[in-house]
Amino acid sequence: MAATDGTTVPPPLPPDDPDAWYAPEVRRQEAVHGGVVVTVRGTPEGFEYESREPSLSAAGRAALERVREYFSAASVEPPLTREGARERMAAGFDAKYERAVDRLTDVSPATRRRLDYHALAAVRCLGELTPHALDDAIEVAETRAVEGGEEVVVHTADFAPARTGVTDTTHLDRFASERLARYTVPFLEFDVPVVVYREHLIGEDPFATKYAVREPDLLPGDEALIEECKERVWEARVDGVVDREGRARFVRERAEALLERRLTADDTRAWIDAARYRVRSALAAYDLAVPPVGGRYAPARLDDLVYYVLRDYVGYGKLTVPIRDPRLEDVEANRVGERVKVVPRAVGDRVPTNLTFDDETEFVNVVTQLAAADGVEVNASTPSAKVNLQPAGIDETIRCAVALPTISEGGPHISIRKQAADPLTPVDLADGGSLPTELVALLWLLYEHHAVVLFAGPTGVGKTTLMNAHLPFLPYDERPVSIDEGSREVRLPHETGVSLTTRDHESDYKRVTMADLMTETNYLNPDTEVIAEINTPESFETFGEVLSTGHGVLGTTHAEDVETLVNRVVEQGLPPHLLREIDLVVFPRRVDGERYVGEAIELVEDGGESVDREATTVRYNTVCERTADGGFRFAYDHPALSDGPATAAREATGEAAGVRAFARIADRTDRSVEAVEREFHRKHRYVEYLVREGVDDADELFAFLADLRADEAATVERASDGRPRGPQVRTGDD
Repeated sequence: MAATDGTTVPPPLPPDDPDAWYAPEVRRQEAVHGGVVVTVRGTPEGFEYESREPSLSAAGRAALERVREYFSAASVEPPLTREGARERMAAGFDAKYERAVDRLTDVSPATRRRLDYHALAAVRCLGELTPHALDDAIEVAETRAVEGGEEVVVHTADFAPARTGVTDTTHLDRFASERLARYTVPFLEFDVPVVVYREHLIGEDPFATKYAVREPDLLPGDEALIEECKERVWEARVDGVVDREGRARFVRERAEALLERRLTADDTRAWIDAARYRVRSALAAYDLAVPPVGGRYAPARLDDLVYYVLRDYVGYGKLTVPIRDPRLEDVEANRVGERVKVVPRAVGDRVPTNLTFDDETEFVNVVTQLAAADGVEVNASTPSAKVNLQPAGIDETIRCAVALPTISEGGPHISIRKQAADPLTPVDLADGGSLPTELVALLWLLYEHHAVVLFAGPTGVGKTTLMNAHLPFLPYDERPVSIDEGSREVRLPHETGVSLTTRDHESDYKRVTMADLMTETNYLNPDTEVIAEINTPESFETFGEVLSTGHGVLGTTHAEDVETLVNRVVEQGLPPHLLREIDLVVFPRRVDGERYVGEAIELVEDGGESVDREATTVRYNTVCERTADGGFRFAYDHPALSDGPATAAREATGEAAGVRAFARIADRTDRSVEAVEREFHRKHRYVEYLVREGVDDADELFAFLADLRADEAATVERASDGRPRGPQVRTGDD
C-alpha cells in the first residue's frame, strides 16, 4: 500500500517483534489455547505475565456463577499435573457435565462456548492457574510475598521471573507436579485410571512422589443415591447360592435397575418440560406414543454410580484398585484419617495415595471383608488375622495382615503384600544385575541334586522371588512338595508338584498343624520339600526334621546375615550341628529400591570364617558377594579354572578352595569332584546362552530345561540352528 506522499507503509508486525512501534514493551505474545492468549511484557520493575481469556457478557457471568454454585457441592477432583490440565481442557466437558450445564444455563451458542471454557477451568481444572498450565513455555512456578499475601511468579524458557498477578495459590502444588506414569487398572468391566506423579514444591509434603486413583467424579446428590442404592441392594432377597461371579452380576443388575429409576425420575422433575414428559408417558401406556426412555441422563453417569456400588460390595472398598494394580507390591492402611500408602514395583519406596478412610465403620467393613474372603472371621475374640487372597481375574497371590481397632491404635490397620503375577526368572535377575550367572549355575546344580538351600533376609528383600525364580531348575520328572502357610507363594511349574498349607485359625473339626503336613508329606514321597516361611517354632522344628530325611530342602527365613541366622537357629531350639547340613545360604538385600544378592555362603566344618554362639562355633565360606562397584566376586572365577578341573592351579596360585558344595555333591552322587566341576561349567555355559538369548519366560525356561534333560544333543542342535521349540521327530527302536 502506498501513502499519499508516495512512501510505502510497512507491513504489520506481531506485538512481540522488537520493531513493533505500537507495543514496544511486549516480549512475547502467543495463543496457547482456543481464545486464550498469553503476553510477556518487559517493564522497569521486571517481566509481567498476562493472560487474556474469552470474555463474558453480563448474562454469561451470571450463568457461570450458577454453574459454579451448583458444582460446589459436587465431588470433582482437579487434575494432578499440568499435563492433566491440558488434556482436560482439550477434551472439554463429558456428557454428564454437559447435561448439567444445559439445565443451568440458557445463553446463545457464542456465549455458551466462552462459558464452557470458564466453567471447565473453574470446575474441573486449576482455576486462575488454568491459562498458565496451558502454556508449555513455563518451566518453573513459585510464590513471592506481596502486600496482603502471596503472588505466583513464573519462569519461562526466555523470561524469568515474571509476575502473574495471581494470588490464588490453591492448586499451585498440582501446577508444579510432573506426571511419571499413567495407566488403567481393570475392575470388572471398568478401567480405572491411575496416575503416579511427583510434586516439585519444597516444604509442602515430605512425600514428593504420589499415587492417585482417578475414580469417577460425582455430581451433587450422587453420594446420597449411592448410599440409598447400597442399602436397597443389601436388603434384596437372593434365591439359592450365589457364587463369586454371580454376586457381581446380582449386584450390578439390581444397582442398575434401582439407579436408572431414580435418575429418570429426578431428571423428569428437574426439566422444564416435565409436563410434556408425563403426558408422553401416559400416552405411551395406551400405545399412543413412544415412551420417553432414559435418554435424559448421561449413560456415563449411571456407570459411574454403579461403579461405586460394585466397588464397595464386590471389591474391597477404597482398596479395590490398589489391590488389583499389578504394578504395586505393598498396600498399607495404618489408621483412620491417614493416607493409604503403597509401594510401586518400579519406585521401590512407600508413596502416599489420594485414598483415606475417614470413617472407622467403613474401615472395619473392609478389614472384615478381606478376612472373610479367606474364610476367617475377625471379631472381639479374634481381632487380627493373616489371610491369603486371590480375587477373581487376578493371578497374583495376595497376603494380608488385618486387625480391628481393639488391638490397633488409631483404628484398624491393613498390610498387604502382593506377589507379581509374572514370576521372574534367573535370566531376568541376571539381566538386571541382581546376581551373577555363576551363582545361577550353582543354584541350578544344587536344586537338581537335592541340596539344602536357604534364602535369608528381612521382609521385602526378595527371598521368595529368588527361590521361585530357580524352581524351573528342579527336574521336570521329580516331585517337589511345598508346605506351610507360605506355600501359597510357591510356584511349582511341575505336573508332579503338590502344595500343602496349614491355617492359623481353628476349624470346626481340627486345626491343621505342621506335624500333620509333615506326616502327609512323607506319604507323598517328595524329592524336594519347599518351606517358604521358616520363621515360627513349628516351622523350624519341621525344618530340622526334614533335614534328617535326606530330601532336598528349599526355604526362606528372616535373617539379615550369618550371625543373625545362627542366633535364630539357637533361639528356636534347632541343634546348631544341623546347620552343617545346609549347602548354601543366599542373603538378598534391598538398598534404595534395588534388590540384589549381597552374599552367598556355605556352612562348612573347617576353614573359612566363624560365628561363636553359646559354646558353639559355626564356620562358613563366602561363595559369592557383591562388590562396591556393583559387580560380583565369585569364589570360583579364577581364569585358570574356567575350563574344568584345576586343583593344581588352585594350589599354585594360592586360590581359595572354591565351592565346597562340589565335594558334597560328588559324595552324594558317587562321582569325582572334577566331574561335578565339569557339570557346573557346562551349566554355566547354558545359563550364559539363556541370558544372551533372553529366555525370560518361566514356562519357556522350564520347557527348555525339560528338553535339555530329555535329549541334550537334540536340544543343543536345535538351539544352535536357531530353530523354534516344537515337536521333533526322532527315529529309534520300538
